[in-house]
Amino acid sequence: MIQSNGQTSSLFNYFKIAAIFAILYLFLVSIGMIGTGFKGLGRGFAEQLMSSNAAPLIGLFIGILATSLIQSSSTTTSIVVGMVAAGTFGEDPILAVATAIPYIMGANIGTSITNTIVSLGHIVNKNEFRRAFEASIVHDFFNALSVLILFPLQLYFGVISKTANWMASLFLGAGTFTFKSPVKMMTKPAVDAINNFFKMQDIINHNWLLIFAALILLFISLRYLTVLIRSLVMERLEAFFDSHIFKTWFRAMVFGVFITILVQSSSITTSLVVPLAGAGILQLRQIFPYTLGANIGTTITALLASLVAGTHAPLAVAFGHLAFNIYGILLIWPIEIIRNIPIKMSEKFAAVAVRNRMIPIVYILVVFFLIPLTLIFIVR
Repeated sequence: MIQSNGQTSSLFNYFKIAAIFAILYLFLVSIGMIGTGFKGLGRGFAEQLMSSNAAPLIGLFIGILATSLIQSSSTTTSIVVGMVAAGTFGEDPILAVATAIPYIMGANIGTSITNTIVSLGHIVNKNEFRRAFEASIVHDFFNALSVLILFPLQLYFGVISKTANWMASLFLGAGTFTFKSPVKMMTKPAVDAINNFFKMQDIINHNWLLIFAALILLFISLRYLTVLIRSLVMERLEAFFDSHIFKTWFRAMVFGVFITILVQSSSITTSLVVPLAGAGILQLRQIFPYTLGANIGTTITALLASLVAGTHAPLAVAFGHLAFNIYGILLIWPIEIIRNIPIKMSEKFAAVAVRNRMIPIVYILVVFFLIPLTLIFIVR
């Protein structure tokens, strides 16, 4: 009888493991659907926003808004790379790169909207939501702090553009590389099939329906993913993360770089740890360096793509994105009092958000859409 019970328990555990992978797949599909929906709604508008030369501050907010609309800093960077290659920012490559850098900075802030949206999947449970929300917005606060420090340095001294131009000059003549994300290869057929299904329904703008369906799928998958992880592997997984992957900040950062290069999306990388934070498996201070690694990893896609052009300016723009993220880490991480600013801000803001759960929704709408849109149209 004991053996029979043991076999039943093992079979049930195998079923749970299979269910975790299935729900994780649905979770990744939902993120892909959100990205596809926002791109369908906003890519044309984003490209139109960036079609003319703007002042540095406006370029920064255009980068935030454009990336929030299309849900991908890599896509925004690729658009900027194409604009530089086409001479949109002028024929002088040195000046063109300097003009393009604020757009890249804005893209870094805008890309963190996805994991913030994902954290809303935990909104029904107070403790889960607090942990998930603070884990998602620590990325926002770090990127905003990086911009506050580096934007004036770039504006007055050209720190990032000069570094980017120097790095590009070293790499000119390098071969071209391509890399396909296995995650995107697995989820793209499902995302495309759902998108095509909604297209066939004769709806005026099917992208809104796609986003709505994606959010429902996201909430459902997060709910059951958290429950299954807790019931099956919470203690083992927590011990594994503590003793191996997230044992030191350096390991966590390198892991963030590796996963982002693998999936080619910092949004997916940072979104993956949100349910683990919600379940209490990962702590905020473990997640923070991991998100910084994701910032570095996300620059690789545009960097590989820019090598295809084989010219200085597009390559320098991609290196500008990399330099911005590296400088941000070097200036913020080593100094404890500065390093703790994003952590403390996210903890305090999450505590406020738990008391009034409309605040995160207002935060997303105001920070990523309303403020950039208002400033852009007032100034322009």
